[in-house]
Amino acid sequence: MNLFITLLLGVFIILGALAVHLFKRHELIEQVSIAFACGTMVMLVFLDLLPEAVEAVGSSRWYLVVLFAILGVVLLKLLDHWVPDHDHAHGLQHDCTEENVMHIGIMSSIAVLLHNMIEGMAVYGLAMESTRMGLLVALGVGLHNIPMGMIITATLEHEPRRFRWTVLAIAAISTFLGGLIMHLVSFAISPFLLGVLIALTLGMLIYIIGFELVPHLLHSSNKKLSVLCALAGVILILLSTLFE
Repeated sequence: MNLFITLLLGVFIILGALAVHLFKRHELIEQVSIAFACGTMVMLVFLDLLPEAVEAVGSSRWYLVVLFAILGVVLLKLLDHWVPDHDHAHGLQHDCTEENVMHIGIMSSIAVLLHNMIEGMAVYGLAMESTRMGLLVALGVGLHNIPMGMIITATLEHEPRRFRWTVLAIAAISTFLGGLIMHLVSFAISPFLLGVLIALTLGMLIYIIGFELVPHLLHSSNKKLSVLCALAGVILILLSTLFE
């Protein structure tokens, strides 16, 4: 089940790619997915990940949660340095050459590969602690990956279809590979190490919320829709607590 959850993460990248081909209103899809992801992630950080991390490492060593959460933020910041801004999903600057566009797409794919492998490892670690928590984090992170699938598709649109879909498939399967790595070494993961992984994941979500989702929503064209979708994400997490 845990490996299946990590596989779901990659499916959202494919959904983003399909959205580029099937729907004209790319901006609306991106706005809805990001707003919903923001609502779910904020609630997961405060209701699930933070308490779980502190409990796993020990309340007397709460400072370790802070340190590893900061490390999670720094880790994603380094990886996302190579990923273009999400705003470029709708169209690149007019002075970009075809070669530059392809370079952006390839660099994005490499960054996404590493990024998603780490996300897959983190989500698998959460699923080891709680299947519900693993599924919900996979949903929030997966929705955030829809625009990334759109970016890769847009930047590689001049490449042969087989090449484009090969890159997307590799990016999509990378989360599963991260989960598979965790599965193979799960016998050596202690409760303390699991707490460290949860703290790292906490930092990753904080980075995604603060540096990617919130700025995007602040500049969205339909702020009312963004608020409604974010509230829907909050409500989903609150309802999920009834089934714990």
